[in-house]
Amino acid sequence: MFGSDRHSKPNEKTRSNAMKLFKKFPDTIVIIMAIMIVFVLLTWIVPAGEFQRAELNGRQVIVAGSYARVEAAPQGIGAFFQAPIKGFIAAAQIIGFVFLVGGAFSIVTRTGAIDAGLQSIIRLSERKPGYRNWIVPLIITLFSLGGATFGMSEEILVFVLITIPLGIALGYDSLTGVAISFVGAGVGFAGAFINPFTIGVAQGIAELPPASGMGYRLIVWCITTAVGVIYIMRYAGRIVKDKKKSLVYDIDQERDLTHMDPANHLEFTRARKLTLLFLLAALVLLVIGVGEWDWYINEISALFVGLGVAAAIVSPLSLDEAIEAFKEGAKDMMVAALVIGLARGLLVIAEEGHIIDTILNGIATASEGLPQAITVEIMFLFQSCLNFFVPSGSGQAALTMPVMAPLSDLLGISRQTAVLAFQFGDGLSNMIIPTSGVTMGILAIAKIPYNIWVRWFLPLFLILCLVCALLLLPPLLLFSW
Repeated sequence: MFGSDRHSKPNEKTRSNAMKLFKKFPDTIVIIMAIMIVFVLLTWIVPAGEFQRAELNGRQVIVAGSYARVEAAPQGIGAFFQAPIKGFIAAAQIIGFVFLVGGAFSIVTRTGAIDAGLQSIIRLSERKPGYRNWIVPLIITLFSLGGATFGMSEEILVFVLITIPLGIALGYDSLTGVAISFVGAGVGFAGAFINPFTIGVAQGIAELPPASGMGYRLIVWCITTAVGVIYIMRYAGRIVKDKKKSLVYDIDQERDLTHMDPANHLEFTRARKLTLLFLLAALVLLVIGVGEWDWYINEISALFVGLGVAAAIVSPLSLDEAIEAFKEGAKDMMVAALVIGLARGLLVIAEEGHIIDTILNGIATASEGLPQAITVEIMFLFQSCLNFFVPSGSGQAALTMPVMAPLSDLLGISRQTAVLAFQFGDGLSNMIIPTSGVTMGILAIAKIPYNIWVRWFLPLFLILCLVCALLLLPPLLLFSW
């Protein structure tokens, strides 16, 4: 699609080496199963114990200082093989939700409505070149909104095929094109205010009301999005002045952009406009529903299923095509669903072995005397490191929040802040770790070697980490939520 590779052997070799490193690393499911074995062994080593729990504002919290030893309950080989199915049973509602939402959004994507909307922006920039300076920030913000609301991630593998030629057509380079969609959605994902796949799952496990803490999360989203926009536009501005300053100048010279001919653009039909309006209406209803009407997984699932049905009705898709799109979208969520179920199985072993409270008590004891500000940054660092091994937002939430939520109770840190630390740790590192299939897939599509991506993105990653570390402090020092 992007032309000849006759001068790209060194780049192919670099990317090949990066992919070999990626392939050598165990799959997420292998890691979880290995951790499961460790958990079984821990039930034989770690003393069994429990905290007393009490209801506070409608949720169960640990009673500080109530830890006591209980009768040991070591788990065996039978517990190991039963843990996966028990995990799926325990996480059934969340797993079903992931499948339904993934399938419904796939129908919307299959209609071509989103692709046509983006391509219409390209045509606008060709007619009015002066609009270029605000078109890119606007599109980045829209992708950020997608990451913040419905967890746009895997969908970028498709959108990057549009934003790469968009970036070049606007006078920038392919790296800018990748950043428009990938970094745009990524900073929105990290600074999300209502993402059901991360915040929704984490808040549900932490027994927090859906969409609670919305006000501060909106501020966080605005800040992370602004940082991403400024960084991308500063780089893009240098490319406009001197194309040879592009980190991918040689790569872009080999690209074939004949598909940018207006004749190849998708027509922005009435049906596609209606589909985009339905999508916008669904997002507005999602925000209102969870905030005002106490919607949760059942209601949000119904909303997205309804969106998929509406998109299929107004589009030229046949019934068979719509069903096929739904199945493809649900299939794309299979790994996430497996990770959620298996991760919950880890906690089943730990719960039945009565070791979670002992571990929490040990961490709490070790953290005594440390300022809360330091403790919450340690949580952020822990979640970032864990994401290298489990690059799944929903899976990481299912794995860590049952531990982090009660730990925050013990340390006097709000559960909302613990969710925020998880959200930052998961979201930011997703854009740079080589164990992320989305990251490596996007770079392969764009023909951008991993080392070049790291060179470009690492400064932004460090800036975002610093900004997010600072954003964890106001809930501790200035207000409670």
